Amino acid sequence: MPRVSQDQLDARRHEILAAARDCFARFGYEGATVRRLEDATGLSRGAIFHHFRDKESLFLAVAEDDAAAMVETVARNGLVQVMRDLLERAGGSEGDTAGWLGTQLEVSRRLRTDPAFAKRWTERSAAIADATRERLQRQREAGVLRDDVPVEVLTQFLELAYDGLVLHLATGRPPGELSRVLDLVEDAVRRA
Repeated sequence: MPRVSQDQLDARRHEILAAARDCFARFGYEGATVRRLEDATGLSRGAIFHHFRDKESLFLAVAEDDAAAMVETVARNGLVQVMRDLLERAGGSEGDTAGWLGTQLEVSRRLRTDPAFAKRWTERSAAIADATRERLQRQREAGVLRDDVPVEVLTQFLELAYDGLVLHLATGRPPGELSRVLDLVEDAVRRA
């Protein structure tokens, strides 16, 4: 029996995550049945669940993958850049944005309705908030960030702007002048 390399396993896992993201976005968590996941991935349930223990683990892996990408972008370029990237995706490939937005909305819904999921997710959301606070603190130390508002308040302001952008795009409203709105958000946290 031929051996499968770690690179091949990682590539297959990535393919499953991408297809599952689209399936969860289109049908929601409950509607993304194992049959639909099989159709979306082109794999059998055995092949899918070889990589993920169950559907919940698969969904959490999709959400964690998105959160890890956000943390990386926030640490490097800030939460406003995450919003700019999202806005850019909204203007381009619809599927990419729909999948990502769908995951975000499904995470929000499950946080409200599934206490076990909410408990597991706390660590992931804390990582995004921590990365935002650390980035803002570095900006303050560099003299770029306004100093008349506590970093914690600025963090919450940016999180609210992010949540509002996600909701705006998820409800199908056009991006319009949101790039200029993000300029305003960025200017609001910078030193005058």
